[in-house]
Amino acid sequence: MRRRLTSLVAAALLGATAGAQPVVPTGRAHVVIIVGASGEPQYADAFHKAAAAIDSAARTRYGVPAAEVVWLAEDTTRAPGRITARSTRENVARAFTQLAARVAPGDQVWVVLVGHGSSEGDAPRFNLPGPDMSATDFAGLLTPFSKQAVAFVDATSASADFAKLLAGPNRAIVTATKVAGERNATRFARYFAAALATGAADLDKDGGVSLLEAFTYAQRETARSYETENRLQTEHAQLEDDGDGVATGTPAVDGADGRLAASLVLGGVPASADPRAGALVTKRRALELQVADLRRRRATMDSTAYWQQMETVLVDLARTAHAVRGMEVKQP
Repeated sequence: MRRRLTSLVAAALLGATAGAQPVVPTGRAHVVIIVGASGEPQYADAFHKAAAAIDSAARTRYGVPAAEVVWLAEDTTRAPGRITARSTRENVARAFTQLAARVAPGDQVWVVLVGHGSSEGDAPRFNLPGPDMSATDFAGLLTPFSKQAVAFVDATSASADFAKLLAGPNRAIVTATKVAGERNATRFARYFAAALATGAADLDKDGGVSLLEAFTYAQRETARSYETENRLQTEHAQLEDDGDGVATGTPAVDGADGRLAASLVLGGVPASADPRAGALVTKRRALELQVADLRRRRATMDSTAYWQQMETVLVDLARTAHAVRGMEVKQP
């Protein structure tokens, strides 16, 4: 039986990686990008570049409707027509309130903070033009999104405690730092933006980029940038998505943290594809996550029950992957 399962795994993974059409998330995606106070021109330029790349990727590469991409920035003149409003505390609260009124159950909400952060004791803050916002403030703004899956990325310095204070069901929290004491300006945002903008993070080559893939890519490239410059690394990104408030630097789809992040995907099936392809690709991803969940729970399961359930899921996964390949549309 195990030999048969091995071949089924190989077939399923081949179908998921070899030329498959881009996936669609479960529900619509909504993206909120907030650029904080820069302090210096060099940071203003870097923050704007990262935010602009995420904005463009969401709208063009992943087909998120322009109305569902909110970009708040310190300087609204840098991208007229694309930046929604200035990133004041009041405008941030207004953006979340308006978003809460139009989301539907099952939608995805992606929030990315780009800028500087600070922390005093157990009170991490995101630095804005005017009054700052604390993690507690953001926790309150996220309360209405209990029926949506939330990807919250705090790419700022001293951001570590955001993971503990924002953790909850259906929330994947990413921080650029491991501890509040990592206070230097961070590089994570530029590589997170590159992960989405270039598709370089699309490790399974399915056309979409999951939060887990983007995190893994940005974490690796951040470390590489410090090594290249022979500098001590002053930031260590973490991810928390099982709701216990304890983040890790090594999330995985079959680990304690990483499963939800793997299911949050920016990407979509092209309009030229077979209309049925979207549902099949979504089903394929759900089955892949079931495989990962079974592997994670293997130690707590009866051996016979484990292999029976795994075989059932893998057979379904192989058939679904085969059906997706059969509907692929050849691009000109």
